[in-house]
Amino acid sequence: MITADKKMVDLIHMNYVLIKVLNRFDISLGFGDKTIGEVCKEQKIDVRFFLEIINSFLDSDYFPKEHLQTFPVRLIIDYLSRTHQDYLGKSIPLIEDLINKIAKNCYENREHGYLLTKFFNEYKDELFRHIEREDKHVFPYARCTEEVFRGRADKECIRRVQDYSISTYLNEHDDIEEKLFDLKNIIIKYLPSPSQPELCYAILSELFNLEKDMNNHSRIEEKVLVPKVEAMEDEIRKKGLISDAEEHD
Repeated sequence: MITADKKMVDLIHMNYVLIKVLNRFDISLGFGDKTIGEVCKEQKIDVRFFLEIINSFLDSDYFPKEHLQTFPVRLIIDYLSRTHQDYLGKSIPLIEDLINKIAKNCYENREHGYLLTKFFNEYKDELFRHIEREDKHVFPYARCTEEVFRGRADKECIRRVQDYSISTYLNEHDDIEEKLFDLKNIIIKYLPSPSQPELCYAILSELFNLEKDMNNHSRIEEKVLVPKVEAMEDEIRKKGLISDAEEHD
């Protein structure tokens, strides 16, 4: 388990993919031999939350959801939202560029390239819809639930909590990771040997990294954010907090 006294540089050497996680916390490279605790203190980052995210990313068996659920919804959603931005702005454009290169250069039969890009575009569109639904509906709802729970909600938040529930999100939640697995298998199993295999190796590396990242992202959503919001919903109903908030307005 990673602790605050470990050097930040050693963390990167353990798994270079963690550079993405650091970026989501606005931690830039060039931190010398400073420890995780020192860097987090300088950047005004909650070191306990940072360590929970890092440890859960490094080890899928490490997931103290009860501990993570003690953090404010704001911290959890900020991290999840930054992950979305990373997917939309960096990971997917890079993968799309590699997909287009493979489709253009690696297969004699143009139909093979067409099928690959078609499947990827369908996956990309579904991922974007998934992210949009969470950014526009689920995350604002979770924030509002916490505001109502804390007794400081405005009318818009009250309306959101009245009109929605986190169980609705669970019922609509689609399995984006499964489609990513299928995309990998198309390249590995079903398409013929490529004329430029190094392009396929490059994209498979990106896809495996994205898959691991998305698995961790989904675990935080489903095992931390959702149970935390459900617990607040229960308390809101038990204590009649929505009615209290309306009277206060």
